[in-house]
Order: sequence, then C-alpha cells, then structure tokens
Amino acid sequence: MALQPVQIGPDGWADRVERAASPNFDGRPAGAQVELLVVHNISLPPGCFGSGAIERLFRNAPQPRRHPFLDLLAGLRVSAHFLIERDGRTTQFVSCARRAWHAGDSTFEGRAGCNDFSIGVELEGTDFTGFEAEQYSALAQLTRALRAAYPLRAVRGHSQVAAGRKTDPGPLFDWRRFAEQADLPMSWLP
Repeated sequence: MALQPVQIGPDGWADRVERAASPNFDGRPAGAQVELLVVHNISLPPGCFGSGAIERLFRNAPQPRRHPFLDLLAGLRVSAHFLIERDGRTTQFVSCARRAWHAGDSTFEGRAGCNDFSIGVELEGTDFTGFEAEQYSALAQLTRALRAAYPLRAVRGHSQVAAGRKTDPGPLFDWRRFAEQADLPMSWLP
C-alpha cells in the first residue's frame, strides 16, 4: 500500500507524521536556505531498537540508569528534525524552519556549520545493521516533500559532513536504493 504524500507547511512542520517537539533548536542565520539533507543513524542504547530512548534524548529526558550508556548522555542537548523508526514511523522534533542540533562540527563544500543550512534525518539503526524497506520508503517520501518545500541540492551522510568524527549512516545504507525511491539525481549523493 502506498503511503499518503507528506507535505511541509509554511511553518516547517510536516503533515502526516507524528510530532514530539524538542527544545534543542535555535534560529537559522538570516538568509540561510535549506540546501542539504543529512542522513544519520541512531540507536539507544546502542544496538537496541524501539526503546523510546531516542525520543527521550531529543526531548532532554534520557532516563539515565536504565542502561550504562544512557548515563553518558545526561545533559547532552541534541536533536534532529526527523526520526524514522524501523517500521517507518516518522516523528518530527524540530520545524524545518529552525536549526536542529544534529550535525555538530561539520562542513559541506567548504561551508562550516551544516546545521545552519541542512535538515537532519535520523534512521533508527546502526552502522552494522541493514535498514528496513519501510525506512527507505519513509525517507524517500520525506525527501520528496522536502524537495518540494526547500531548495535542496544535495544529500550527505553524517560521515561525509563530519569526516573522521562520525561514521553514520554506515556502510549498509543503500544510497542507490534511496536515490531511486526518492527520484534523486545520482549527482546529489556522496
């Protein structure tokens, strides 16, 4: 069954996705345009799926002491615009009109600070776990909606904009499959 098309409203919020507002964002610099989509992967605790810990992290409630790794995240202030879970369920945490705190120290085509001009999408997964068909479908649908709303011109993995510091979305992310499903030119990919 085909998914209903997603649309991004003038306020930067997508319809047909869940919302769980994060406080971890700020304004984009004056004149900044959304030109880049950054694909990440995340699992919390590492290698665990469906725990709800990602949403709690992005909303500043990571519940330390449930797992030793979560203790390391206490006080961390991060977010992404979107999270796509293993079953394709998509949640938006930050309006696309705002700067989510996802890429950190990053560079794209010589421009530092990718958060200023990018949208961050987290896929629930790891560098060592293949992604689900539902995730590719949801990411493709979301990418088409973002392209309709913003002057996107490239997609990169976190590892390409934070080389040497990050490895996601990892070697098992199928860039060609994603590009074909999202109707992206191959020149947009890493």
